[in-house]
Amino acid sequence: MNGVLTSIIAVCGTLAGSALTYLFARLTARRTEKAVREERLRQERITAYAAFAGAMTALRQKVIALWFLQHEDADPRAAHTEADQCGAAADHARFEVRLLTEDAEVLRLADAAFDPIAAIGKAADRAELEDHEARSQEVLTAFVRAAGRQLR
Repeated sequence: MNGVLTSIIAVCGTLAGSALTYLFARLTARRTEKAVREERLRQERITAYAAFAGAMTALRQKVIALWFLQHEDADPRAAHTEADQCGAAADHARFEVRLLTEDAEVLRLADAAFDPIAAIGKAADRAELEDHEARSQEVLTAFVRAAGRQLR
């Protein structure tokens, strides 16, 4: 009888040990999957935020070049086309940012980054253009800072 009781206790202990091992392995696997998913999202955000900042910088440069051509009585058609293409790329980059974050400040700054660039095209003189260019850089810098805080 003593041997049967010992065998039952041993079997129950083995089953309990196996069950606990299984549970701990599942918890570890879930934590690992979550960490991998979070790191992948972080990397995608880094890529999207950098692409957005780059697209906005390129757009600003093209709009400034277009402004100069328009004010020099040159043919701005090619520059206008390039500025439109950069605008589309910047808008696409903003959509990627929107897909990857819910951070209200990052989203607000991404939207706000377009305003000073749009104002560049309407600048009456070079001083006003430079003011809008500086404002564009300020907004873009604020975007990068806010995005960086989210990534840390």
